[in-house]
Amino acid sequence: MPMRIATILSASMLLLILAVATATARAESHLVDFSLPDADGRIHRLSDHRGKWVVINFWATWCGPCMIEIPELMDFHERHKDDDAIVIGVNFEEIDTPDLVKFIAEMDINYLVVRAGDKPILPFEPLKGLPSTFFVDPLGELVASHVGPVTGEAIDDFLAREALRSE
Repeated sequence: MPMRIATILSASMLLLILAVATATARAESHLVDFSLPDADGRIHRLSDHRGKWVVINFWATWCGPCMIEIPELMDFHERHKDDDAIVIGVNFEEIDTPDLVKFIAEMDINYLVVRAGDKPILPFEPLKGLPSTFFVDPLGELVASHVGPVTGEAIDDFLAREALRSE
């Protein structure tokens, strides 16, 4: 009988260890990161912005709704960049570098713009459409996404709801 109790306890301990390991792996697997170049070729990592909300917006110069939301994203970024949130634009198209640099300058985009590479950026891709916006919390976890244009007010409302939820 003592052998059977030891076997049951060993099996229970193994299940507990597996549960903890699975929970830890699951928590770590929700943390997202990428390394992408800006228009000048400098590499930027998403994880460099831990501690702030990161609004990641996939867009293209040919996308009408993207053009409508860029000023909203610029306004949001300007209001939040020094405190609690930033915007990163991911240019999701084949465009010559000089044309992208010119576009960024003409639009006077005030947030970081990086270029999507030739490999999918998981878990963000495959995209369901453009523009697509993703919300990464200050710990680095992807917590929400939206397909279609967003407004600064909608992003503010989302962050306010998240703040209430975490209290």
